[in-house]
Amino acid sequence: MKKMMFGVFVSILFWMGFSSLAVSAEITVYTALEDDELAIYVPVFEKAHPDIKLNIVRDSTGIITARLLAERENPAADVVWGTAVTSLLVCDDLGMLEGYNPKGIEKVKVAMKDGAKNPAHWVGIKAWVTGIVGNTIEMKAKGLTMPRSYADLIDPRYRGALVMPNPASSGTGFLTVSAILQLMGEAKGWEYLDKLHENMAVYTHSGSAPAKMAGKGEFPIGISFAYRGFKQKASGEPVEVAFPAEGSGYDVEANALIKKPRIHAAAKTFLDWAISNEAMAMYAKFYPIVSTDIKVQAPEGWPADPMSVLIKNDLKWAAKNRQQILDEWSRRYDGKSQPKK
Repeated sequence: MKKMMFGVFVSILFWMGFSSLAVSAEITVYTALEDDELAIYVPVFEKAHPDIKLNIVRDSTGIITARLLAERENPAADVVWGTAVTSLLVCDDLGMLEGYNPKGIEKVKVAMKDGAKNPAHWVGIKAWVTGIVGNTIEMKAKGLTMPRSYADLIDPRYRGALVMPNPASSGTGFLTVSAILQLMGEAKGWEYLDKLHENMAVYTHSGSAPAKMAGKGEFPIGISFAYRGFKQKASGEPVEVAFPAEGSGYDVEANALIKKPRIHAAAKTFLDWAISNEAMAMYAKFYPIVSTDIKVQAPEGWPADPMSVLIKNDLKWAAKNRQQILDEWSRRYDGKSQPKK
């Protein structure tokens, strides 16, 4: 009996020791990456680093930003992964980010990483871009043609046919509004947005929702982001994707280390992996604009040079004026926003 009990005791100790080796660290990751992206990326990290447990907190960019700001004095996140750099610049101005140069940062393009500080306070991974997604069946049924410019979108024939994201909740919404204000100037930009509002059926709290709603035929046209529209088209949905002729708004999805009393070594390990060749190769399967020179095959529908559809975007201006833009937008247009869940 004693030998049996001793064997059981040794087995328990071995199991406990093995378990502690299996997961030696746990970090919380805030992200605005799409759910279907995370389903691909996260298992690859877990396979490479089985000793690190990721607690993923995923939401739209505006919600993640608001959560980070609300937790400023007592941060829950260890790292931010794939969230708008215009949001991270706001956080950085408040002293919320810790400098860290992840392994391989030298491969990241100058325009897609923090060039103001060394070590860097944010590092980009890819860009996402405004796209117009139209349901070909619904447009035909309503006698509409595919809008291909900002000018087209304010044509009265589209009244009640459009949906787009609320910029206070969605990074896609914000980069689109920011692009319009930069392209047209603030005074004319707000005049344009007033006219666009007349055609708008509803504002969503997710950047991908307008494309999904268009794909399902709930509304003929969604102002969303190109990735989602192309993915829906590839899956067989009756949609067409266009880039505004005047130039698409965009933002850089970036990573950052959160400043807190105790910074886990695992958080740095994760940030190293998040710009590794392995990770970049996965990003490049979905997005034609990534932050390193890894070879990218632009998805069908994109021009050979994906950068050609982008506006000249002042990300620092957008970050500096973010709250002012959101306050003004909400004052004018929030009445058509979906109720928040």
